[in-house]
Amino acid sequence: MRKSLPTQKVLLAILSGILMTASFPPGKLGWMAWFALVPLLMSIEGASPSRAFKLGFMAGVSHYLSLIYWILVVLGHYGNLSYPASLGPLILLCMYLALFPALFSAFTASVCESPHALLLMGSSWVGLEYLRAKLLTGFPWCLLGYSQSGCLSFIQIADVTGVYGVSFLIVVVNGLLSHLLWKYQGKSRPALGREILLTALLVGATVAYGTYRLGTAQNDERHQGNLRAAIIQPSIDQSVKWEPEYQKETMDRYRRLTRSSYAFEPDLIVWPETAVPFFFQQNRELQSQLLALARESKSILVFGSPAYQRTPAGTKYYNRAYCISPRDGSLQFYDKVHLVPFGEYIPLKKFLFFIDRLVPAAGDFAAGDRVTPIRTGPLSIGILICFEAIFPEIARAHARQGAALLVNLTNDAWFGSTSAPYQHLSMSRFRAVENRLPMIRAANTGFSALIGPEGKIRALSGLFSEEILKGSLYVAKTSPTLYTRFGDVFALLVLGIFLLRVALLTFVSSRSRMTKTRLLKSSGKCLEYMFGSK
Repeated sequence: MRKSLPTQKVLLAILSGILMTASFPPGKLGWMAWFALVPLLMSIEGASPSRAFKLGFMAGVSHYLSLIYWILVVLGHYGNLSYPASLGPLILLCMYLALFPALFSAFTASVCESPHALLLMGSSWVGLEYLRAKLLTGFPWCLLGYSQSGCLSFIQIADVTGVYGVSFLIVVVNGLLSHLLWKYQGKSRPALGREILLTALLVGATVAYGTYRLGTAQNDERHQGNLRAAIIQPSIDQSVKWEPEYQKETMDRYRRLTRSSYAFEPDLIVWPETAVPFFFQQNRELQSQLLALARESKSILVFGSPAYQRTPAGTKYYNRAYCISPRDGSLQFYDKVHLVPFGEYIPLKKFLFFIDRLVPAAGDFAAGDRVTPIRTGPLSIGILICFEAIFPEIARAHARQGAALLVNLTNDAWFGSTSAPYQHLSMSRFRAVENRLPMIRAANTGFSALIGPEGKIRALSGLFSEEILKGSLYVAKTSPTLYTRFGDVFALLVLGIFLLRVALLTFVSSRSRMTKTRLLKSSGKCLEYMFGSK
């Protein structure tokens, strides 16, 4: 009969999940991440991999239920589902995401006696984070490293390793703390000394590099910003945004706010995602009004609007960002390449035909076919639409093609007054650091922001407020960072280490089972020879 898990261990695992959630915004408790995994690691001490898996799963469920609870708001308030009906998809998603800390726990229980346990723990956690970011279209929401978005000295390493380097460091520190608490008590401690030295070197090198990069950023900051930008945050209620009778009022509000920014003499005016809640390409009257507004403002105008393309196979719809040049009225656009599952399209629609989308547009959106910066005059703009900002490969693709500025258009009104807008902003900051590019973030209801290339927020709007955010950014052609050039090499390296160790553990376990089987067979033959009938 199988023994149930001790209550104390279960509570420790659940505590880890809650501590991980607490380390993310909106609270300023990022320091909790440095010991959030310790209760989980203590709970799996001495446990078999299967029991450790269960404890890790419990930690994961408690973490994700408390982290992405806002899905209930999205599905319930805006998706017109009852809250009981919304609970099912949330629980299923959390159970899927909980598999990753569960696998981490099982692996950690298998390598806890290894002299390289800390490095293996960090490698497994980051390798699994990387897989989470890629599998099933990817959901890299609040990877552990994002908890440090407010600690600039720790996140500068992202221009080498991406956010994964910060996650790795956090897990290594958690592992060392857990070892200090229980593993080496009353025992010889040479291994502990090596682990302390290794962790100190990693933390020290990260802080030293961060301090150096921040010093460089301060020197750059002394240059007067050469791009004056105005962000229009209209704070339009998502519930009425797509109502035809509300469209004129929406456009009047945008024009009024835009004209209020003229005294600042902006070079660039940015409106949020789907600011124009109908087909800009189809409405000739609106086109002429916006072209006239760009000429009148003498500013580059960037805004979001749904778009379509007629093909022999049917009509395709896109989530599009437009850019109007004030000089000649030329129009360029970028189509969103990474769509929101169940929000902008239905994956496996043939089988999930009964599920409605959350976005009330004319049809399912199609993904854009390429990532290309928009070039207007001397300025090259890499546009990220909505949650494309949490996928580093998209910002990196823009940077590799010469973008000197990142612009994130989003509509976080979907999230309501939850923690999601805070978390979305914190993840966006890493895209600036990874590529050493300034970022302009325009949101319908907030948070809109001006972000420096070191991830520092230079200006920030309120949430659910009508605002014009104004400021200057220093935009210049810079050398690509190591991350821009090589991408997720660090994450792939540690993923390879993790998978190789898993393969080795599997091989050793298989050989052990084969040896036991042979021994049993040999013992059986001996017994039969000794005591068998003549």
